[in-house]
Amino acid sequence: MKEQLEALNGITINFGEGGMMIVNIILAFVMFGVALGIKPHIFKEIFLNPKSVIIGVLLQWVALPAVTFAIALALSPLITPMIALGMILVASCPGGNISNFISSLSKGNTELSVSMTAVTTAFAPLVTPFNFFFWGSLYSRVISLQADIPTLVIPFFPMLEQILLLLGLPILLGLIFRHLWPHATKLITKPAQVVSILLFISMVVASFAQNFQLFLDHIFYVFFIVLIHNACALGTGYMGGLLCKLPVADRRSLTVEIGIQNSGLGLILLFNPSIFPSEIWHGHYGGMLFITAWWGIWHIISGLTVAYLFRRTPINE
Repeated sequence: MKEQLEALNGITINFGEGGMMIVNIILAFVMFGVALGIKPHIFKEIFLNPKSVIIGVLLQWVALPAVTFAIALALSPLITPMIALGMILVASCPGGNISNFISSLSKGNTELSVSMTAVTTAFAPLVTPFNFFFWGSLYSRVISLQADIPTLVIPFFPMLEQILLLLGLPILLGLIFRHLWPHATKLITKPAQVVSILLFISMVVASFAQNFQLFLDHIFYVFFIVLIHNACALGTGYMGGLLCKLPVADRRSLTVEIGIQNSGLGLILLFNPSIFPSEIWHGHYGGMLFITAWWGIWHIISGLTVAYLFRRTPINE
């Protein structure tokens, strides 16, 4: 299995200078659209009823990356370091917006889901690079002790600088725009989000088109790795809420929120050579690309499955 997965590492996606400018514009537009959906009153409500949100954010920012690190170590005899780092990158991303919809289908606490998505997205420019650097570097050091593998040095500050620019600035502009022009925001929020999704999907399809057959050849292995990882993410959300004795509706939302990651963001970050420079990664991070891309598909399937199961189970407090 490990030998087969090694074949993915050689995959490179090179957009060229003009193409990367388009990728960056798409990323900025996506994050601007996300920020338009963040309502300021959400943060006020968090201060009034903070318990569930605080627990959820800790599960998202601390528990999920730690669980992912443990899974990656347990699977290290079977997977490549790039596959493991792809798992860690996904775990470092904020919650995905679709989690709010699936939380509603699950008869969970939709307000809690929206609040968590808003908080994790707003702080993603800081938390995502920190978590990826911390857990990725720790994994690299540990795995290098177990096998004859060079320790990969992940540059934190260059990554932080680029992500703050590419994520932080559009989010800030989106929040300012919503504050200054609330009426215009209501008119453009939905169209902006739809257009950003379509642009993102088009970019991903174009990027992977030339490597589609290779993906099909290795989907069996990628499928099971993501299946295990995503199941553990869903379990982390549910068990975290259960151990903290949160209401059933809150537990359902935490299950969905921790299990639905904004892996699309991780994918766009991987496309950017300023964040993953060739002199560090040598262009060999195809395993990260495929794990992140398949997560974006699978977590929708698993999320809808969990929602179906939750809907069939009555809430008995």
